[in-house]
Amino acid sequence: MWIQRFFSALVVTGAFLGAGAARAETTPDGLVKQVSNEVIDAVKADKAIQAGDIQRINALVDAKVMPHVNFQRMTASSVGRHWRSATPEQQKRLQDEFKTLLIRTYAGALTQVKEQTTVQLKPMRAQPTDNEVVVRTEVRSSAGEPVQLDYRLEKAADSWRVFDINVGGIWLVEQYRNSFAQEIGANGVDSLIAKLAEKNKSAGAAKPAKS
Repeated sequence: MWIQRFFSALVVTGAFLGAGAARAETTPDGLVKQVSNEVIDAVKADKAIQAGDIQRINALVDAKVMPHVNFQRMTASSVGRHWRSATPEQQKRLQDEFKTLLIRTYAGALTQVKEQTTVQLKPMRAQPTDNEVVVRTEVRSSAGEPVQLDYRLEKAADSWRVFDINVGGIWLVEQYRNSFAQEIGANGVDSLIAKLAEKNKSAGAAKPAKS
């Protein structure tokens, strides 16, 4: 089922983003390889995160994920052309709710990490002078067939930051942009914010964070 494959792959997405690159890598594929392996091991060892502890996951995202993601670009790209007409307050609320949505999805996926989970990098198709690249990987585990998991990264000073993710052939930003555009076109930006907030609230009520 596609949604199960999406969740399984998103775990490794979080694994890649969450490591924080203890040793600075100067190439995007080197960064992906290093931190994917490091954090998959960390997730396997953390029973609370595997169980979906939202407080632990929030702390992980704030400390490790956000410094390595251009989250404003990711949110703006997902909202599309309506981002420019949104007020600064609406933009902030969209980023906050979108972040929570991704964290909730991540929390639901963490139980999919298995002892046999591995990530294999595919050959890079980029020039050394490129400022935006795609790093292609394949997630393998004993739970099912391999899953395509690719990253779009941009160069920011001497580091690389993620601004989109492809799971099983579907880019995350594009997937959200379609549904977000429908809601904004029909009911406006505030309605999308309210819908995201309602979804996040119901998800939190269904599985409260552990202390």
